[in-house]
Amino acid sequence: MVFFSAKQEVMISAEASGKVARVLVAEGAFVKAGQTLAIIEADKQNVTVSNAQAVYNNAKAEVERFENAFKTGGVTKQQLDQVNLQLENAKNNLRSAQLTASDVNITASFAGIVNKRMIEPGSYVNPGMQLFEVVNVSTLKLKINVDEKNIASVSIGQPVKVETTVLPNQSWEGVVTFIAPKADASLNFPVELEIRNNANNDLKAGMYGTARFGANGTSSVFVIPRTAFVGNVSSNQVFVVKEGKAMLTQVVPGRNFGDYVEIISGVQQGEQVITTGQINLLNETPVEIIK
Repeated sequence: MVFFSAKQEVMISAEASGKVARVLVAEGAFVKAGQTLAIIEADKQNVTVSNAQAVYNNAKAEVERFENAFKTGGVTKQQLDQVNLQLENAKNNLRSAQLTASDVNITASFAGIVNKRMIEPGSYVNPGMQLFEVVNVSTLKLKINVDEKNIASVSIGQPVKVETTVLPNQSWEGVVTFIAPKADASLNFPVELEIRNNANNDLKAGMYGTARFGANGTSSVFVIPRTAFVGNVSSNQVFVVKEGKAMLTQVVPGRNFGDYVEIISGVQQGEQVITTGQINLLNETPVEIIK
């Protein structure tokens, strides 16, 4: 699959349970690293801290009492060791409670854009519950496959011209950051590029990308969903929408990429391929595409 992906993206989850007091950002908002995204009410956590503090204070007083008694022979060394162990456990429980209470502010781990917000004020969250998805598209990645006859001409740090059909009049410069040391089953080598976005962040994660090495060739492939084929891939037939009709079209498939198949010829980029409902179609059947 030759699609842009964000270099940094994270799903932020709750680390403590509680009621959402405030949500400070909306979807699409730009956030800075460390910025507070939401506030979870700390009432229950603070009660836990208070209880743990009380247990710790009692354990500390008990140790002092036993130490004085031990000096006069009132308690044994084993009894003193036991209360010291209880004090250590109380100390650890207090630290744990304090850490939990500090998790009431949900913060961004890096600068980026809030792509998804899954909570509202008043909702209740539990540890592990997903709250926000933050994506940084200032730098993107493009994972491509280079065949064995061309891989020798690819090197780490090599500049690559990157384009997308969505923005045909623009191009970006990418850099090769990774070359797989081993080919896949199709004798292709996975290669990873890093692309610096422009000031407007016009490139989006999920856009189809094309990488061109040098003046002549391209390492990208044109793919369509496997479900687009009539019957199965071996039929070499798909339906293409032309002038409001489903036209049965012969294609030459290439490599398989999971749920997608490379198209060598027969369909061009930009043509509309039908991916579902082919069982109800005949050649030149009038169709209306529902998006």
